[in-house]
Amino acid sequence: MNIHFIAIGGAAMHNLALAVASKKGYHVTGSDDEIFDPAKSNLAAAGLLPEEIGWHPEKITKDLDAVILGMHARKDNPELLRAKELGLKIYSFPEYLYEQTKDKTRIVIGGSHGKTTTTSMVLFVMHKLGIEADYMVGAQIEGFERMVRLSDTAKYAVFEGDEYLTSALDPRSKFHLYHPNIAILTGIAWDHINVFPTFEQYVDTFRTYVSLIEPNGHFIYYQNDENLRQIAEGARADIHLHPYDALQTDLKMGVFGKHNMQNMHAAMLACEQIGITREQFLEAIQDFHGASNRLELVESLPDRVAYKDFAHSPSKLRATINAVREQYPNMKLVAAMELHTFSSLMANFLPQYKGCMAEADTAFVYFNPKVVEHKRLTPITTDEVAAAFATPNVRVFTDSAELQAALREINYADTALLMMSSGTFDGMNIPEFEKELLHGK
Repeated sequence: MNIHFIAIGGAAMHNLALAVASKKGYHVTGSDDEIFDPAKSNLAAAGLLPEEIGWHPEKITKDLDAVILGMHARKDNPELLRAKELGLKIYSFPEYLYEQTKDKTRIVIGGSHGKTTTTSMVLFVMHKLGIEADYMVGAQIEGFERMVRLSDTAKYAVFEGDEYLTSALDPRSKFHLYHPNIAILTGIAWDHINVFPTFEQYVDTFRTYVSLIEPNGHFIYYQNDENLRQIAEGARADIHLHPYDALQTDLKMGVFGKHNMQNMHAAMLACEQIGITREQFLEAIQDFHGASNRLELVESLPDRVAYKDFAHSPSKLRATINAVREQYPNMKLVAAMELHTFSSLMANFLPQYKGCMAEADTAFVYFNPKVVEHKRLTPITTDEVAAAFATPNVRVFTDSAELQAALREINYADTALLMMSSGTFDGMNIPEFEKELLHGK
């Protein structure tokens, strides 16, 4: 099988390319107009790094059995146009995952927050118990070589289900294509305002996801979310409903925070549907210390600690800050976050952040006006951002050097430091910077 990846450099796409290339009899090629590490190094190590950066329609020939289209590629991509001209089979990322796992039991984890961690928990327990699974997850997990796996032998497939658009050719939410046998929804908090301009439209995409559960499938949902309760009430009669709350246990776990106990309960219910007992799950999950960039411990000293997290949306930001506050009630909490995603930088979405950082003693918010300009959004000001967060502990920065200087001025004795971003605060090595801060004073 000859498979070509258009936009092979994406986090998910390059992991899928590596997974496909590892299958016997598959030959993989790819193109992209920019490839950065870790994708660049990973592709190079596997012999899959394109010789030239850019789009090369001459690579698209009738010898290709399939083309996989990444979200980064636009409708007028020259390779895509050539593939359509030749009548080649074109898959989006989620379409190809479904095609490869349509005869397997699919566990799909969706929701506005917690889906990466919950997916990681399910996979961690299955792996520890020796249960083989294909998978796609949005973070690196301890004990797993990569973020995507496809095989001819696994009976199960575990996917992190994203509600964002599928591709330039397909406006459906990605998780609509997976048709789960076992579906989880962790909660609904408005996000991706550029795709779902109203909250009602956003809720509807989750309602559609539940309607696409396979016959006699299972729907596992957080019972304290009013929108999820309504979706469950309207679900098909053949779907088995499993509401959940935070897991109650006296066992010592490797993760903390109420949101993680909720994620853990959802993961346990999913595992129960494939024959894993509660006792087996709880014994295995005690060694789970989180997915990469999800409340990841960076440094721990006798009187201070530092974490980093991917949190950027309001619900994720609030849950992460509250978890650290609960874990370290007697420490000063210093939190810094970056507005980096499309939604977070939209003026009409900013009010969703009201009170999100209230539990921090000192809070910093950073955004780069050039990123706002690059995304072709209406300019926002530091005053607008501060007013949106609406708590006096918040200071807003638009210069990364000034933010770093302000963080260096703090005495970190008896302090929990938390830095959150889906980016890098404009080129910052977050773990190294946090270590510098903790060791500096």
